[in-house]
Amino acid sequence: MQNDGLWNQISGKWKQFTGDVRAKWGDLTDDDVEQIAGQRDKLAGKLQERYGRTQQEIDHEIDDWATSLKSKF
Repeated sequence: MQNDGLWNQISGKWKQFTGDVRAKWGDLTDDDVEQIAGQRDKLAGKLQERYGRTQQEIDHEIDDWATSLKSKF
């Protein structure tokens, strides 16, 4: 799982990243993204719900996405 420091930065700038979230996971609605509100566990839950992937697959996908955002900080 991604380190807490990086996820704290993402969470703090969540509104900035909502477009990135929707581009990556198009099945999430605007309402979903708003409800997630930068909380990693809620993002994982919504992704499992929408895409039916395993927790491990979702964790890996979220970690890869979060790491790709480092250049935006």
